[in-house]
Amino acid sequence: MANVAEGGRWLRKFRATSEEAPQLVCFPYAGGSAGWFTRLRMDLAGEVQLSAVQYPGRLDRLRDQPIDDLHVLADEVFAVLDKSRPVALFGHSMGAVVAFEVARRLQAASVPVSHLFASGRAAPHLQRNAGVHLMSDDDMVTVIESLGGVEPGALSNAELRAMVLPVVRNDYRAIETYRCEPFASITAPITVLAGTDDPIVPLPDASEWTRHTTGSFALEKFPGGHFFPVGQWGTIADLVRRELRGGAGLGSGGRHGRDEAAGA
Repeated sequence: MANVAEGGRWLRKFRATSEEAPQLVCFPYAGGSAGWFTRLRMDLAGEVQLSAVQYPGRLDRLRDQPIDDLHVLADEVFAVLDKSRPVALFGHSMGAVVAFEVARRLQAASVPVSHLFASGRAAPHLQRNAGVHLMSDDDMVTVIESLGGVEPGALSNAELRAMVLPVVRNDYRAIETYRCEPFASITAPITVLAGTDDPIVPLPDASEWTRHTTGSFALEKFPGGHFFPVGQWGTIADLVRRELRGGAGLGSGGRHGRDEAAGA
């Protein structure tokens, strides 16, 4: 079982109506927080035991030292998870890679991983070091705004910038210095969620996740840029619900495209 006190620091839990409900752990993007998954939690309320990871150095963990090594970050999350039953993982952008590394650790510990949802991120072995963590504050803000992470001008306040940018820089350092073996894999199915207009995750790079599972693989395409989930949470909840139920069909109102291939 996980350490309860440590789990309380790392995980924001939203309980389902049944303790037997599927367990889903969500990982936010660089600079993001657990609250980003509130809408997904609301859409899956009562059906899924959803927990969202709160990385150190932000919001209620402002005084906790941020972690700039993605492998260490994965170790810390792995240590506090409930390993008594299967777990599904959902990560966006940097969070997709953290989720993948946590899945590898769970698998090594013989804990069943029922599914990995990797959103808004190229495959782990494709290194994309744009040097954002080495940029000036102004240039970093420009990058964040261009991706839609914040509204233009939202970080014009000097006090807010001083609080937010060190955390963002730390997270970019973690993901930009991360390295993964080309064929590191898990046995769990992987579903990749990709924005068709994402400027930093071309669809071919998203498709490369297929080499990181020996199970099934699917690529789900959504309209929008890097933060496409913000306008698509309802459809994403349908997707998660379908996969965690073992492949039951979606309703006819789905608005995304689907490509499938067998994992290598």
